[in-house]
Amino acid sequence: MKKIGLGVIGINPTNMGSTTSLLAGVPTLNYELRAVCAKRADVLAKYAQELGVTYWTTDYRELVQRQDVDVVAVYSPDHLHAEHCLAAVEANKHVICTKPMVTNLEDAKKLVKAVKEKGVKFLVGQTMRFDLQFLTLQQMFEDEELGELMASEAYYIHDMRPVYDFTPWRLEAPQDLMFGGVVHPVDILRCFSGDVEEVHAYGSKGQLTPDFPLMNNFFLNLKFKNGQIARAMGLYDVVHPPIPMMQVILYGSKGTVRADFTDNEEGSVEVVLDKIPLKQPFKMACPPETDTSVYGHGQTVIRYMSHFQECLESNLEPSPNVVDGAKSVAVGVAAWESIRTGKPVKVFNEFPD
Repeated sequence: MKKIGLGVIGINPTNMGSTTSLLAGVPTLNYELRAVCAKRADVLAKYAQELGVTYWTTDYRELVQRQDVDVVAVYSPDHLHAEHCLAAVEANKHVICTKPMVTNLEDAKKLVKAVKEKGVKFLVGQTMRFDLQFLTLQQMFEDEELGELMASEAYYIHDMRPVYDFTPWRLEAPQDLMFGGVVHPVDILRCFSGDVEEVHAYGSKGQLTPDFPLMNNFFLNLKFKNGQIARAMGLYDVVHPPIPMMQVILYGSKGTVRADFTDNEEGSVEVVLDKIPLKQPFKMACPPETDTSVYGHGQTVIRYMSHFQECLESNLEPSPNVVDGAKSVAVGVAAWESIRTGKPVKVFNEFPD
């Protein structure tokens, strides 16, 4: 089978882009890393040699034009995603972009339009969707074990101070954590409940990172078009509490389930089913998925790269796709407006399907 030529924009030994180095060791994957791009030539030249990649560049425009590159994976800082993704799409490349897809509504609209016009495939690398715990949650939901979903909640909590040490761009840009963080719980809630109709949000600035200029702790109340309600929480300037990093709870008419995840640590799925008289949870322990990447998301990246490969080979639509990414960004835009006005705000969802 012909190899799928892969080019990576924004790769270094300490970021999510480094997980692409794990793909060559998976027999079922057909990717071949052929080109890499990053800002610092000194670091990139050495890392490309370690990866065995003969072509490297500091100019993403050169990478996306290469004939031997079929898929461009974007792992650059959040505020550069739109620029890099649009360049790849305009060059008729299929694209995988780590979350968040973009950081404003106008860029989301442009990217959806470009992907539709070019007819390329686009996957948002939402790792949370591909963690074992949440894949289990998805299977239970699709098998209707939980019945009709009535409400849900999700959070992503992360003391960001250690992360700033090896990704200083997050302070310098600075990273907007409504998109770089809260998009995680928003996306996972959307995959169960569909479009968010309205958001009421509060935000504050923590006291642990004085150099960070933006609000970095958030609470969102969500109302979906189907009438379901949910809440999403993202706290990024806190001393990490004695709870998992990520959690999703689904409240269904036949049962309630909770799934937990923490980087490089054991997770769990617990469910209480109404049909069982003894209302005690069934618990499934999920072993830690460790790998050579600093974040410990290598296995989830392998899963979404496998999904994307299947979409390429069988002409399927990736999930989450460019519209999913845009709608999650639109929730964040509405949340910022709600914080500014103190009122509930309608979410823009009028992207072409």
